Amino acid sequence: MPDEFPDVQASTPDVSVGLSHVGVTGVEKLVTLERAEKRPIVLMAEFEVYVDLPKERKGIDMSRNMEVIDETLQSAIDEPTYQVEDVCGEVADRLLAKHDYTSQAVVSMEAEYMISEETPESERPTQATLDIIASATAREGEETREEVGVRVTGMTVCPCSQEMMSARAVDRLAELGVDEDDVKAFLRDVPQAGHSQRGHATLTIETAGTPDVDLRDLIDIARDSMSARIYNLAKRPDEDHMTYEAHANARFVEDCVRSMAEQVVESYPTLPDATVVTMKQSNDESIHQHNAHAERIASLSQLRNEVDDGEGTKGDDGEE
Repeated sequence: MPDEFPDVQASTPDVSVGLSHVGVTGVEKLVTLERAEKRPIVLMAEFEVYVDLPKERKGIDMSRNMEVIDETLQSAIDEPTYQVEDVCGEVADRLLAKHDYTSQAVVSMEAEYMISEETPESERPTQATLDIIASATAREGEETREEVGVRVTGMTVCPCSQEMMSARAVDRLAELGVDEDDVKAFLRDVPQAGHSQRGHATLTIETAGTPDVDLRDLIDIARDSMSARIYNLAKRPDEDHMTYEAHANARFVEDCVRSMAEQVVESYPTLPDATVVTMKQSNDESIHQHNAHAERIASLSQLRNEVDDGEGTKGDDGEE
């Protein structure tokens, strides 16, 4: 066996083109998050880890990347860690320090998370499943940016189809001789049918340094942006509650994103203007073979200006 193996990665590539992301994906690790006076949360997290690669170098030190990940995640287990984005930030900082040929390191993480809650009417204990999203980007000479967010599931109802059903109800009730004022009162109290869909909301917040946000707040904002929350357990009163709530609060996919924007502005008045907010809504359509999608990525300064102006982001509020 030779005393020293050749460093092939450090050789010159056949094609001198730099690469923005080179690394590893699908790295699964246990991450423990401490909580004051509560049992810690243990997550099975999946990581993606990248550095940039200059054009004069053939490859990265892949084994070194794995060594950094193992060292950092072991540190997160051995020492108190309270925020998932800090784990990503630490790994990104170490990657940048250990690779003298890189100018940027990017680390992202996703994990399934369970929360305990009660059903809305029967008040039965149940659990909800959602995804935690975290990432960090470390650049040479800059403060590391960290991102944290959630991906949740809910229910939406299409306002357009609901209006069509309301028009049908008005015509039929008029044929039956119901007084016009009574018809209006009925429609105010009993929202009409509309086609519904399962919605998927994604909300993340990114700042220089650690975002001063609570994951539970982001979960609430994302869930409340849709027509109604959904629950794993539902007795008949709960089903009635969810159905009524959703139809009383019909929203387009665009409305859900705008609701997230408004709630973020109201919930985080002290976050820096340069904070980047990512909001996405995807609906699994029930009467179409396609799905509906809307998103917005903007600085908090932009969102504050638009929400304060009362105009928001213009979109196509056509039929879903």
